[in-house]
Amino acid sequence: MQPEGESLDGDTMANAWAGAGVMVNSGPLNDIPAGKGEAESVPAAIAWLEANGKGQGESNYRLRDWLISRQRYWGVPIPVVHCPECGIVPMPDEQLPVTLPQDVEFSGRGASPLAQLEHWVNVPCPTCDRPARRETDTMDTFIDSSWYFLRYTDAKNPESAFETAKANGWMPVDQYVGGIEHAILHLLYSRFITKVLRDRGLLSCDEPFERLLTQGMVQNTAYKNPKTGKYVAPENVADPENPIDPDTGDVLEVFYEKMSKSKYNGVDPKAVLAKYGADTARMFILFKAPPEKDLEWDDADVEGQFRFLNRVWRLVTEYIAVRAHSSTPHPSSAPQQDLGKDEKTLRRAIHTAIQAITEDIEGDYQFNTAVSELMKLSNALNDSAAKESPVYTEGIRALVLLLAPFAPHMADELWHQLGHSESVHRAPWPVFDPKALVVDEITLVIQIMGKTRGTLEVPADSDKAALEKYARESEAAQRYLTGKEIKKVIVVPGKLVNFVVAG
Repeated sequence: MQPEGESLDGDTMANAWAGAGVMVNSGPLNDIPAGKGEAESVPAAIAWLEANGKGQGESNYRLRDWLISRQRYWGVPIPVVHCPECGIVPMPDEQLPVTLPQDVEFSGRGASPLAQLEHWVNVPCPTCDRPARRETDTMDTFIDSSWYFLRYTDAKNPESAFETAKANGWMPVDQYVGGIEHAILHLLYSRFITKVLRDRGLLSCDEPFERLLTQGMVQNTAYKNPKTGKYVAPENVADPENPIDPDTGDVLEVFYEKMSKSKYNGVDPKAVLAKYGADTARMFILFKAPPEKDLEWDDADVEGQFRFLNRVWRLVTEYIAVRAHSSTPHPSSAPQQDLGKDEKTLRRAIHTAIQAITEDIEGDYQFNTAVSELMKLSNALNDSAAKESPVYTEGIRALVLLLAPFAPHMADELWHQLGHSESVHRAPWPVFDPKALVVDEITLVIQIMGKTRGTLEVPADSDKAALEKYARESEAAQRYLTGKEIKKVIVVPGKLVNFVVAG
């Protein structure tokens, strides 16, 4: 290869040329740019080899040699023995599976704890019956995690890992959720083992997972001494606004970093569950950030979700208490055409939430915006002037159903309190009514010379002429336009009417 556009002079070059160039002394590849691109030397070489019957192009995945052995107790035993006479001997089928012994002691030092158990290590060779030793390394946990989802399809099978018919009935996995480490080796190994099982006739699917969602990390505040490189526990920082290392007096740097024991920024889940409950912790995590983004832990935001769930609890239980003392039946819905203005406004909020939350869940898993919609619906119900209407009953029911994926325990309890015998998680998901989203009236803004002077409720289907007529007859127009010459009227349908006056 030589520099493109230049002649190659080996006598004057101190080092091999490492930049872009063209092929030389390469027969049919001469003068072709070196590289893997569409018009470069690598595909050109493959094409020439195929055309001349000397080779064929093939794609190879970069699956490296897999070192599966680990010097630890927790793992799948490697079913071989080491025999002085026969070498490495696999255990025969009738002696499988090899199970881990229960009397192991952990010292944290030396080789695998299994190596210390002579009664388990020393066994006869399956081939020659002479004294031999078991393999004391165990398999990497990637071995288990590369096929465990198949065991879920037939978890109680005592005879085999899974029954092919059951696995084929369930596989592939519709949605796989994992950390960033799952997007590399784990996913590669899972695909590899799935294809091996497929080739052996044990599976019919080609790929283990239909979709992969790589979730973000949970981060928290960490304090680091820039001079020593050591982290300081938050409880040892007297003033978080002006953090000082209590041992050295140095000013600490503050970071949001992945939770880690070494950085003293972990949060004990038990403490969160004890104070707020599982539903609050779940709501916070779903609301704080989209699932694929990193999440910054914030105690104040956890408290905020706790308060929101308490507001929902009070909203629903107060409704139940009022209905318990009502002597008239209360239907759960009413025809759209029979509703008043306040009822239509509330029903629009209900079905807007149903539509938005359904799309957030079924689409790109935007759970944070779905929780925001739950908050809007809760506020709409709380502020509604139609609490005596069947629409309010419809809204309370929809709120609990929509809450169920996010706060499953609380939603189920409220569902039972509403009088249902089955779990909320068995109830049909609500379906939004497009008619409920139709707006009958709009708020028309009245402007004079671009400055807002008032608003007016007008029919939503009004054309430009009707909007101008409503605006001219409005109280605001009468007040500010009397005695003035209107030079121009600007009508923006559905939004505003602006009067431009002389002088």
